[in-house]
Amino acid sequence: MRADHDADAQADRATSFGRVFLDLLSSESPVTEFERPILEACAAGATPAVLAELEAAKLVALHVRGEIEERRRREAELAALFDAASDLAALRDLDSVLRAIVRRARLLLGSDMAYLTLHDPGAGDTYMGVTAGSVSGCFQHVRLGPGEGLGGLVAERAAPYATAGYFGDERLRHTPAIDRAVREEGLVAIVGVPLLQSRSVIGVLFAGDRRSRTFAAHDVSLLCSLAAHAAIAIDAVHLLEDTRRALDELNTANQLLKEQSAAVERASQAHQLFTELVLSGGQADDIARAVAAMLGRDVVILGEQDNPVAVGGRPELDDPGLTSAAARARATRHAVCAGNFWAVPATAGAEHLGTLALRSGPDLPEGDRLILERAAMVTALLLLQGRSVAEAEHRVRGELLSDLLGAPHQDPESLRARGLRLGADLDRPHVVVVVDARSEPSPRLRAAAAHLAATRHGLAGDHDGRMVLLLPGTDPAAAAPEVAAALSHAGTRLTVGAAGPSGCPPAINSAYSQACRCVEALLALGRQGAAATLGELGFLGMLLSDHKDVPGFVRSVIGCLLDYDARKGTDLVQTVEAYFGSGGNVTKAKDALHVHVNTVTQRLDRVTSLLGDDWQLGERALEIRLAVYLYRLRAGGRPAEHRK
Repeated sequence: MRADHDADAQADRATSFGRVFLDLLSSESPVTEFERPILEACAAGATPAVLAELEAAKLVALHVRGEIEERRRREAELAALFDAASDLAALRDLDSVLRAIVRRARLLLGSDMAYLTLHDPGAGDTYMGVTAGSVSGCFQHVRLGPGEGLGGLVAERAAPYATAGYFGDERLRHTPAIDRAVREEGLVAIVGVPLLQSRSVIGVLFAGDRRSRTFAAHDVSLLCSLAAHAAIAIDAVHLLEDTRRALDELNTANQLLKEQSAAVERASQAHQLFTELVLSGGQADDIARAVAAMLGRDVVILGEQDNPVAVGGRPELDDPGLTSAAARARATRHAVCAGNFWAVPATAGAEHLGTLALRSGPDLPEGDRLILERAAMVTALLLLQGRSVAEAEHRVRGELLSDLLGAPHQDPESLRARGLRLGADLDRPHVVVVVDARSEPSPRLRAAAAHLAATRHGLAGDHDGRMVLLLPGTDPAAAAPEVAAALSHAGTRLTVGAAGPSGCPPAINSAYSQACRCVEALLALGRQGAAATLGELGFLGMLLSDHKDVPGFVRSVIGCLLDYDARKGTDLVQTVEAYFGSGGNVTKAKDALHVHVNTVTQRLDRVTSLLGDDWQLGERALEIRLAVYLYRLRAGGRPAEHRK
């Protein structure tokens, strides 16, 4: 009887302890609390059978607790996916969609970072689209080829892939660029899933941790679900963009219809305006401004040599498209488009007088093109009238220049007065530029030179079979290439010499003589087509110059050696002198200098770094040797082989 009573008591106690597990489940107690009923039963002297039942009840309770937590996790994930889908559906631009995707991926998987790569159809690889949590600039610009790295593998196989240790995973195809980017980012564990559209991989969605982590199946599944929503959102954005483009095209077509209707009205107004300009004695500037105002675009009118003669608005005169458009218009004798310009030739019969250029893209409406062509006809008429006036003025300028060069001492005051009437102040510093075209100057060369001189308030004309320009300025070395560039389109193989500056009429003739000698020297040296001054011809220029600038010649040739010796306390000039004096023999040079042969070699290496590799060759060597001797003569020194 007593045994039965004890058994019933033990059973009641087990049942009581079993209810405790239900209470623990109900209160969502931590896992450690589920050991307490068993410990209390042991303390109360429960039999092994009761303890076994309690252990079994505990396991069931823990299993139920795990199932509840799993269901809650799934519910939370589904809710998060639903929220993500709602957020993605509300976005309207691709960049916002991509950023929302990676933020959600990082949040859902609790990872250190998330990122997304997109397929590049042109390159055949994938590139980094957006990142969340990234700290490496290198990682944010990495590209993955087919099969390279984890992302390349996912894109190639169109299947998810995860690794707990990227660098130790030999199944991945590692490349130096990708490994360097991953190492800079500090990633260890990575999972990637494909973004699929119609069975095509358009990108890869990743999550990564900077510590080892085994991504569970539900992590991969969750990321795949997010990727599916992301692919749909991306496709929706693309469709929206296509729709926007279609609407833009419809709006453009409607706008074109309106512009064509307005073009007819503008053409009528243009015809009336151009007629009034011609009858009222208008100039090219008036045409340019009228066309610019009528068409709402920048306009430039070019002369025969493609030099700007009038502008309307603010056209970019240095745009290479302007030159290209003018050349094509001149060649085809029709309206053409090149770069950002439409150009129409202004012609009188077979003679090209200029070009009317309009800054506009290739989509210039037909009505605007017709207005431009009518404006070019009026421009040709005005340019023809203006050329007659300019030719008379150029002839007067040429006569004054001929008098300055032919009889510089005849009545200087009269020459000055004639210059002032033409806008040329002969008392200002001027440079003389002589142009040799290897033949009689052509009409185009004369016109280009006259225009350049007129715009610079100088003079131009023929003298002794060459074109001569007198231009305000003090730098003949800059004037020579400037004139060569300005006249290059008007003649071929122009050899240009310049001299000056001169500050009075008599000095102009002297500068002219030096400029002529410079041209003759260039031709004798076989440098046809070059532009220079006597000072730029080295020792030959010094010999030909009226004012022999020996110090300037020495500085221009070996100035860097003199400066180095002054700074460092060395004697590279003496070393060069000894080297040339020894016929280029280093051993003999070291005897003349009383130093070790290695010292001579080191000094010569320094000379090469300062003067260049060709300092021992040909004319360069002769020029350097002459400069060294002139320097010694001016310094009162003696050649190195005679100094002790």
